[in-house]
Amino acid sequence: MTSQPLWTLNALIAATGGRVVGAATAGITGISIDSRTVLPGEAFFAIKGDTHDGHAFVRAALDRGAGFAVVAEEKLPELAADGRYVVVDDVLRALGRLGAAARARTRARVAAVTGSVGKTSTKEALRIVLGKQGSVHASPASFNNHWGVPLTLARLPADTDYAVFEIGMNHPGEITPLVKLVRPHVAIVTTVAPVHLEYFESVVEIARAKSEIFSGVEPGGAAVVNGDIAEAGLLETEARRAGVEHIYLFGERPGLASHVETLVPRADGSVIRGYILGAPVIWKVGAPGKHVAINSLAVLTTASLLGADLALAALALAELVAPQGRGAQHVLQIGHGSFTLIDESYNANPASMRAAIDLLGQSPVGLRGRRIAVLGDMLELGDAGPRLHAELAERLMRVGVDRLYCAGPLMRSLWHAIPMEVRGAHAETAKELKPVLLLALAPGDVVMVKGSNGSRMGQLVDALRMQFPSIEESVEDMDV
Repeated sequence: MTSQPLWTLNALIAATGGRVVGAATAGITGISIDSRTVLPGEAFFAIKGDTHDGHAFVRAALDRGAGFAVVAEEKLPELAADGRYVVVDDVLRALGRLGAAARARTRARVAAVTGSVGKTSTKEALRIVLGKQGSVHASPASFNNHWGVPLTLARLPADTDYAVFEIGMNHPGEITPLVKLVRPHVAIVTTVAPVHLEYFESVVEIARAKSEIFSGVEPGGAAVVNGDIAEAGLLETEARRAGVEHIYLFGERPGLASHVETLVPRADGSVIRGYILGAPVIWKVGAPGKHVAINSLAVLTTASLLGADLALAALALAELVAPQGRGAQHVLQIGHGSFTLIDESYNANPASMRAAIDLLGQSPVGLRGRRIAVLGDMLELGDAGPRLHAELAERLMRVGVDRLYCAGPLMRSLWHAIPMEVRGAHAETAKELKPVLLLALAPGDVVMVKGSNGSRMGQLVDALRMQFPSIEESVEDMDV
């Protein structure tokens, strides 16, 4: 049986307002913006980014089998005359129009997630629980910006049962146009924290920017908001102002619509007893971290509001695992023993840093093992940066961290704020810290690595995994 194309050429032309030049493929199997990964039969959108212009890679995309390239009218004279093109006024705008057309034709129940911490893990949890009860569409990565959201929408099959979107922002006004494309039935705010303070005067202003997600909620839809945070009241007010008819708060407080009764953290996740919209439920979350456990309340609340079976959704959360860079754990061989690496290197802000430190504090160590924090600068904090770094010292001491290794000029504030006996090493860059860290570890240790993307802490995770084989790999290589 032949599967239906994602888009017919006629439907794509109607949505984008483009015109055909050359022998464009009639049926399109997918949408791509990366010439390196475009598959045969997909449409390649030649987006102009901050560093690269996709028009420079049109030939490569067509050579890989793209059905055609969507290109800008002004760039057409620079392209090969024998190419396959759909010509539009502006490629990114055309992608947005295609996304809007995808949203208009779908019957899916739609959720959108924003928040200073936990967007991606909440999106992934929703993907898992909804995927047990129907077809679900969600981006494979953090496609949460001005090109990622319309790209995810444009890839939305017409017959999907559920769709989940992650929406991020660095500046005021960024969420509004994206959520008006997505038009969710349920909008989630996981939390509000002091991030991107270079662009905001206060956390209250960040909360107002996050509340833009309510402006796109469909009539009769719902807002699901973290009720434990100081800005919960503001978010609730803004949701009402945006015309959202149903507002549900989740968190640890007993009076909330969805709340925890007991929460037992474990190295491999959490076990929770609580209430979801008044219904008593017991469930396990397969990924560790208290913030993941609390956000599972939002996941189950949203699944229920979208019409999914609550009991089946609760069972499915046991399958959630922490992705690379966001809490994934690796047991690595060292000498005659092993240590545990917690990879939190994807990104960092004060809230996610505190959550990662808490996770390190909950992690069991081996005999004579130590809890070791390896931290890089948190960026985009403006003038508050040094203070927010220094304030992490109290958290590190409270959870029982034994050693701190840190990289970056901002981390110097934390370095001076911690006791001498906890200081491992400070370096200006992650690269300079690497040789010191590789020699510092011992069997039984638990090592957590975290920092903003710009601090490049991921290279330390790569170095550790390259230097020390995983236990699984070492078992496979043994003579038995």
